Formats: sequence, C-alpha cells, structure tokens
Amino acid sequence: MTSSHSDCHYCLQSLRGRKYALREENAYCVTCYDSLFANPCEECKQPIECDSKDLAYKGRHWHERCFKCAKCSRSLVEKPFAAKDELLLCTECYSDEYSSKCFHCQRTIMPGSRKMEFKGSSWHESCFVCQYCRQPLGTKPLITKDNENYCVPCFEKQFAHHCYSCKKVITSGGVTYHDQPWHKECFVCAGCKTQLSGQRFVSKDEYPYCVDCFSKFYAKKCAACKKPITALGGAKFVSFEERQWHEECFNCARCSVSLLGQGFLTKQDAVLCHDCGS
Repeated sequence: MTSSHSDCHYCLQSLRGRKYALREENAYCVTCYDSLFANPCEECKQPIECDSKDLAYKGRHWHERCFKCAKCSRSLVEKPFAAKDELLLCTECYSDEYSSKCFHCQRTIMPGSRKMEFKGSSWHESCFVCQYCRQPLGTKPLITKDNENYCVPCFEKQFAHHCYSCKKVITSGGVTYHDQPWHKECFVCAGCKTQLSGQRFVSKDEYPYCVDCFSKFYAKKCAACKKPITALGGAKFVSFEERQWHEECFNCARCSVSLLGQGFLTKQDAVLCHDCGS
C-alpha cells in the first residue's frame, strides 16, 4: 500500500509516497513491518517479507519458492502433500517411503484415502469386500477362510455346517460324532447334560453318555460287588448264564479263592470252588 498522510507506527517516519503494511489498523513501513512481524521460513530460515507470499501449515511458514518436497524438491504449492516426522513430502515420495500396500491388489494405499486394517494387513476400502457377494465389509462381522474374507451370511451359505443338536450354524471349531457336526457346547451327555468335548464317553442308541451316566443306566452289575461293569479302559469280566463278575470279584463265596481258570460249582446264587462245593 502507499500513503500520502500517515507515519510509520513504529519508527514514526512519514509514509508519504512509500509502501506500507497494516496490522491491527496501524500502518508500518515495510522495513519495520518485516523486522517486527515477518515469519521465518522453515526452509531457508530467512524472514518472509510482506511483499512475499507466506504459506503456512500447522503453525509453520514457508516462502512460496521454499514450499517443496523434502525428498524430490518438487514444488508443493497447490498440490496434495503429506507430512512425516515434520518433513513435507509429495504424495508420490510419501507413498514410496511410507504408504501401506493393499493386501488384495498389492497397490499403494495413497495418503488421504481410506484404509481398512484387519489381522495386521491393510486394504483399500474398495478391495475390502466379501469374496462371494463382493459387497464392502467395512466394520461388519466377517469370517476368514483360506485367506479370503466373507460376510457372515455368505460364509454360512457357502461353507458352514449346522449343529446336529440345535440346528444353528457352526462358525468355528465344533465336534464330529457319528459323522454329524455339533457345537462343542451342544455335545453333551444325554443323561446329565455335562459337556463331553475332550472327555471319555460311551455311545448308546446313537446318543453319547458320560461314563458315570452310562454305568448308571446301562452297565451290568457285578454279581459280587454290585458295581457296574463298563469294560472301559480294557477291563475284563466273567460271564456265566445271566450273571457277570469283575475278574477280581470272581471268587469262591466261602473261601474267597479266585475261580479264574478253575472249575466251580453253583449253589443257589453262590459260586463255589470244588473243595467248598463238595
């Protein structure tokens, strides 16, 4: 600006016929204005005079000629750029140095574009889609199979098994019994409903039972000790007519000698060795 009647607010010299700058309604000669108010340039460290364009970014200032990429030195004036460790970089240099690569297309995810992250990898938003229906997954629930992502409805339609017990979809894990899939939490004893996954069990009429329930409901009782004979774990037993004994219980009812491999006699419900029986 030029003035024909004002004085510099700082040095009080006349501004008549001279350039000046206004700040808070006060007029200053160019020299005073630059010395008092000019911002130092981040690049060249020289003041940005009032007749130069002052480019500012996050509280820092540059001459127009100094506002350039820290790596390739191309001007960033009116161009997109990114900041890294207080350095300004053009989008190409920033991408080469720092940008993530899309897990799907392996192309650079450019600064300013939306990036989706999942299991330590990054995707373009347009690449992060259901493998089957191709609809964007965004933040929706998803299931991964063979490094491909699926929305829940598509995964269930394509791959999921349905629990034999509750008929609902098994999304992970599960138990196979009689060639049928079960949720772990649904695979329970038909008697006491205790979960059987990872436990010993016995099958009866296509239903699983814990050892205790099977013994309680179905195992034959030893004629001597009256405890169940389950034959689990390789246990051996003796059977005679309609009765069974644990091997260790098959003894003479009078002298308690073992009758295994020996001849024996019966008297009413008792089994006797030859000596006691005669």
